[in-house]
Order: sequence, then structure tokens, then C-alpha cells
Amino acid sequence: MPYEAKSYNTNLLSEENIKKYVLPYYNLENYQVTQIKFKDTEKQRAVYKVTNVENSYCLKKIYFSIEELLFVYSAVEWLYRNDIKVPRILPTKNKSRFVNFENMLFILTPWVEGEKCSYDNLENVLQASINLAKIHSCTKNFKPISGSNYRTGFENLYSSLNKHFQQLLTCSNLAFKHGDKFSKIFLQHFDSNLILAQKAANIASTINNTNLFINLCHLDYVNKNILFDNSGNIWTIDFDKCKIDYRVHDLSYFLRRLLKRDNTKWDLELAINCLKLYEDIYPLNLDEYKAILVYLAFPQKFWKISRDYYNNINKCNKNSFITLLNKSCSKSDYHLQFIDGFTKHIENKFHTYII
Repeated sequence: MPYEAKSYNTNLLSEENIKKYVLPYYNLENYQVTQIKFKDTEKQRAVYKVTNVENSYCLKKIYFSIEELLFVYSAVEWLYRNDIKVPRILPTKNKSRFVNFENMLFILTPWVEGEKCSYDNLENVLQASINLAKIHSCTKNFKPISGSNYRTGFENLYSSLNKHFQQLLTCSNLAFKHGDKFSKIFLQHFDSNLILAQKAANIASTINNTNLFINLCHLDYVNKNILFDNSGNIWTIDFDKCKIDYRVHDLSYFLRRLLKRDNTKWDLELAINCLKLYEDIYPLNLDEYKAILVYLAFPQKFWKISRDYYNNINKCNKNSFITLLNKSCSKSDYHLQFIDGFTKHIENKFHTYII
């Protein structure tokens, strides 16, 4: 029966069933099993810690196909062989890289003991920037093994932003129409977020995509997936979303998650220092800097909250949306200042005007 990535009866995923039907494939029958994560969504996932006195492993139920798993396996092996610390996918006793139990796929990796990257620890953040540069630099020529689903990204940034920009304008019309508390807050902060969106769209229209470097990208390079072990070594985990893509997508995602926080709210110096260390290993060109600026400029949270609110206005928890919108808008001024400063930084670096 071919594998299909879908949800299954949660009883099948009990710790007892995992111990009885999955662990024997790895000769781990005498290990303890603890479920540490479970998401019963369309992409159903489960994570278990498998331990005995001496060893610990991570067992994951994955939500994608065998062909996609082969791509992920290829990515992890490539990085491991290029001295990037990653938990490898371990073989079963029959030399397979996965277990198929009741048409569900499971993979086993070593358990990495460590602390997740702290965005409030400058040294952690800078090391994470260096590590990402190393990942990108060593995967310029990455090729997955035969039989893999060749995962790619390559989103057209200009087309995507134009679509989002139009949705923002639609939300403004709906805000005038409804005039409720959410809408009043939205309109109060609309002008500053519109400036950010317009700038992002204008700059995106000037980017030459052929100048954007292509590499293997993690695409979820955030603090929970960046670990520091007891010896200070940095590990990268969870390559479930990895694809061949523009490296600036990966880098921008990392920076945006870092900068939008309350404690690091759009800290220009921090962003420049991260990029400097990245470039010490793998320099960026003008079009790539423009793409990073575009990713960071667009008011992603403001757009998404507003779109979701007006798409579900008759059935959503309005107070929750108001709380989210207020939190998002509390840093709009910092965001604007950051984008102005980052624009000047790029113009000084490349001795040119961006727009």
C-alpha cells in the first residue's frame, strides 16, 4: 500500500504502540518512550524521546512522502559531510532510513542535548548567523539522491508582494465599512504600514532575480531549531521544510523572527552585525540586499492579522484579534525607523540609491 501523508487515529500513536511496533526495527525494545510533541492537524506530526540509561534518541512521525523524506535525508547527509552539526537520520536494522507502521512514516535521529538559541544572547545570535552562512556556502552544488522529490521554492517576490499589497487596500475599505473597534485600530496605524508595504513593493520591482544565489535553505531557521550543546557547539535540527531556494529567503526569515521581538525590536545594529558575520563567509550582492530589505520591510503581521480578521469577521474571537493587532502595531514606529536606517546602510555600502 503506497504511503499517503495524512492524519491517522491518534490511538495508533500511543507510547505503547510506538514501543511495541516501531522500536523493534531499531533494536530499541528495552527503551522508554515519552511523547513530547503532537500536532493533530492536516500535517499530523508526533515527536518522541526514546531513552535508556546510556542513550537518547528522537523519533518523529513525519507528514510528507517517502520521496520528500529522501530529499530531507540527502540534505542532512550533505551537511553532515561538510562539517555542519546536524542529527543524522539513523538506519533501521534492515538498513532502511524509515519505518512504515500502519502507513505512517517514522524516522530516528540522535537526541541533541542542548539549549535553544537565545535571541537575548548576542553571542548565540551571532553564532547562528555564521552557522547559516556555512550551511548556505557548502550547499551551492547540493544535489539530492536519486528518487527524491526535488523540493524548490523561488517565490516571485514582486508578484507575491503585489498580491499582499492589494489585500491590504481591500482591508482598508472593509475597515471603513465596518467601523468596529478592530477597524478603528487598523485605520489608526494604516498609513505607517502602507508606507512600509509601498516601499517593499517598489524595491521588489527593481530586483534582478538572476542575481539571487540559490542554495539549500532550511526555511525554519529559528531559535527552537538552533541548539547549543554543553560544549558550546551549534547544532541545526528539523529540516522538514528544507528546499532549494534563494538563500535570502532563509536569511530574511531568520532576521525577521529575531528583529520583531519586544526585546530586539528592529535593532539596526544587531541586523548589520549579523549580516557582516554572514558576509565574512558568503558575501551578498546588491540585489540580495534589496531582497532582504523587501522581506523585512513588508508589514507581514499587520497584513496577515487584518486579512484573517476580515475573512472571518462573523465567526472569529474579535477580542483576540484586537490584542494581536495592538501588539503588532506597538512596534510600527521602530519598524519604520529600521527600514529607513537599513536603506541608508545599503546605499552607503553599494554607493547607489535603491529607489
